Amino acid sequence: MKKQWLGVVGTSLLVSACASESGLQKPVAQPQVPSVSAVSPTGYEAGAAKLQANLRRAIVQTPGAAKNVILFVGDGMSIPTVTAARIYEGQLLGGSGEEHNLSFDQFPFVGLSRTYNTDAQTPDSAGTMTAMVTGIKTRAGVLSVGPGVVRGNCASQQGQNLTSILTLGELAGKQTGIVSTARITHATPAALYARSVDRDWENDAELSDEATQNGCEDIASQLISYASRASAETGVVIDGPELVLGGGAGSFIPADAAGAPFKGKRGDGRNLITEWQALSPTASFVSTKGELAELTASQLPALGLFSASHMSYEADRVAKQNQEPSLADMTRKAIELLDNQNGYFLMIEAGRIDHAHHAGSAAGALSDAVALSDAVAVAKELTSDDDTLIIVTADHSHTMTIAGYPRRGNPILGKVVPIGEEEVALATDGAPYTTLSYANGRGYADFGGETNADVRYASEVKVGRHLHAEVDTTSLGYHQEALVPLNSETHGGDDVGIFASGPGAHLLSGSLEQNVIFHVMRYMADLPEPK
Repeated sequence: MKKQWLGVVGTSLLVSACASESGLQKPVAQPQVPSVSAVSPTGYEAGAAKLQANLRRAIVQTPGAAKNVILFVGDGMSIPTVTAARIYEGQLLGGSGEEHNLSFDQFPFVGLSRTYNTDAQTPDSAGTMTAMVTGIKTRAGVLSVGPGVVRGNCASQQGQNLTSILTLGELAGKQTGIVSTARITHATPAALYARSVDRDWENDAELSDEATQNGCEDIASQLISYASRASAETGVVIDGPELVLGGGAGSFIPADAAGAPFKGKRGDGRNLITEWQALSPTASFVSTKGELAELTASQLPALGLFSASHMSYEADRVAKQNQEPSLADMTRKAIELLDNQNGYFLMIEAGRIDHAHHAGSAAGALSDAVALSDAVAVAKELTSDDDTLIIVTADHSHTMTIAGYPRRGNPILGKVVPIGEEEVALATDGAPYTTLSYANGRGYADFGGETNADVRYASEVKVGRHLHAEVDTTSLGYHQEALVPLNSETHGGDDVGIFASGPGAHLLSGSLEQNVIFHVMRYMADLPEPK
């Protein structure tokens, strides 16, 4: 298809040279405060060079120009999370941090996404992901069903089913894939293949009596039945996603299964992994990083489940050197396997940014945000701006803030040292304070070098001021202070960023409703209209 050139405003910028390759393990210790380079990216020459690059960038908005679409979702990746992760990685690499770029910081177009649900000022992941993949905003807690449902009421789903971009990609003859570090039945990945009036119905044991009586299907089993359901609804034979990688094997295995690789949760006796393998003569299942590395296109469709529940936090995965692949590993394999003449749609979620924030662990959230940046760098390496639209965004924000007047280059996880000073600042209560903190949640805890942020839930809620001078706040086991006592830190209601490159990327500039993301993807890939 001939490209339609509507203007010239610059060329795409290269991914940051500092972005790590897949599998590169960064040091976890915080560096000493470095000196600020005399050659600053904020200087006059750097600004002029960026302008000249922008003036040469080409705008493409011909339908179909995006043969491939990759949607990256940093779950809970608020704008402060992006800023702090940028500084965090820059400091791990020996710089002052503020001038560093995450891989997607180099994308040519940036917009803002308004994340509210139809019934919620501060949203949840189910409603927000539904907006991004169906083009329709809906209620909190429901998956790919319209706002006319009542959460948890199976009968209310009648006539409310929505069509996701996964189905439209299948109808267009594209290969499709889903990748997540969360359970594959969790809200963000599930919205692509399942419809449910309750995001918590991940397996049959979690269905309500009313749901069972009215015939609602649990989310895990909907992955298995997706192709037959979509084929019946559209009148076109659909073979389903070629690749599904993530956590959550428990919802696919019977609770009493003997010899299974993970502990199961299902009460109906079904083994959905073996049912997946029976869908096609070539269908396969993998459960370790090594098995994923050996996977070939001849073994598609492939289901990869690497943990019973969510996959490990990135910091925990690196520290324990377990058998789980990194998000960058899964991204590389997904693109290599899905790349074909007709193109592909691929959704990749960094699901544990959100979970670390809920646990009040800024270190955990930033580590996983950097892992997302690594995955985006891999995608940029393996694709071209000529035919691949890459979008990096978040479903919602969190309550973490960056504050306190720290000097340039101060460790982002550290205590505040004021501008022009050498000693840690003290608040009016006589205690030090950190640059990062949370508005609510479980609050202060110090677990030293612990890399699993979820250990926070086993200790008491401890909000308010508890920090003292001897505590190393840069350790991975430190959990920031919070103001309002809650069992878990909450989402935020503020806008999140949209970073885009490739054909149609400019359409994601400005202040947008979140469901516009779907419409840009559908238009630029020239996918059929949903029915």
